[in-house]
Amino acid sequence: MRKIRFGKTELMVSELAFGGIPIQRHPREQAIEEIRKVLDMGVNFIDTAHGYTDSEEKIGEAIKAYPRESLVIASKSPAMDGDGFREHLELSLKRLGVEYIDIYQHHNVSSPKKMATVLGPDGAWKAMQKAMDEGLVRHPAFSAHSLETAKEMMLTRNYEATQIPFNFVDNAAEKELIPLARELDMGFICMKPLGGGLIDNARLCFRYLRQYPGIVPDPGIEHASEMEEIISIYSDESPLTDNEKSDIERIREELGASWCHRCEYCQPCPEGISISTVLTARSMTRRMPREKALSMLKGPMKQAESCSECGTCEERCPYDLPIRELLKTRRRQFSDFVETGIWT
Repeated sequence: MRKIRFGKTELMVSELAFGGIPIQRHPREQAIEEIRKVLDMGVNFIDTAHGYTDSEEKIGEAIKAYPRESLVIASKSPAMDGDGFREHLELSLKRLGVEYIDIYQHHNVSSPKKMATVLGPDGAWKAMQKAMDEGLVRHPAFSAHSLETAKEMMLTRNYEATQIPFNFVDNAAEKELIPLARELDMGFICMKPLGGGLIDNARLCFRYLRQYPGIVPDPGIEHASEMEEIISIYSDESPLTDNEKSDIERIREELGASWCHRCEYCQPCPEGISISTVLTARSMTRRMPREKALSMLKGPMKQAESCSECGTCEERCPYDLPIRELLKTRRRQFSDFVETGIWT
């Protein structure tokens, strides 16, 4: 697989990254086998996180068969404070079995409050700098779902790479953040290229992303055959056809009325409901092992029962989503999922 320069990191990475969420579902040996098959296809960029249960450990076991310098390892810490960040980093290094991590990210800096904590006197950024001085982290980065906060984080010029959702439905990053990343020479990891599993046309998704040279899609891979298919799609560098453009517009219209972009403009909710978590629950149930998804969603779904239908969230939503109705729908769908294991 062709390698590209990943911004100012100067790392040469495969045009596609291996997303490490789905391998949580596999037994250890099967996960290791799938990872190695993908690496043997020429993919050298692996993305995981502290919070992905045993993903780091499985990756660590798989990469023992490869020279360390041939791989680019990215992981993340959700801790916004310095002490928590350091604890997560040390655990990531241990799980992965490596002496350094190429790209370490603040995980989901998606609000001004989180950003202030990260950049504060006891925040994760200072811990990141210390880790870089010690050679434990080579390149600092962050991920975010809020485009506004992502822009502010990018403009600090502290970071060499970012990871932001981008697909043909959730495409707001196209207007400002992708050009800004190019201007700042930052690496750009494309999170949720398939919309967290909500877009079921893989060919169309990756044909669309192929139009943006330099960004690195990071699909979650459960089976190596999935990456093989994506590589085949990605090898076609021709412009989108008129039919493909029409299909994209049709799917945008179909999903647009219920697609939560996780911008968080609806927050804070007077009842403390994590609205974006509830509205995007289906994505989590498709990407995570069932028990992990249940444990992460039961609290937010329970809290959603307290919705007073004040409508404040809908007044704030820039996408005019019928949030109150969607909360009811997601609670019903989650209840069915608990009972049957199927998202209706």
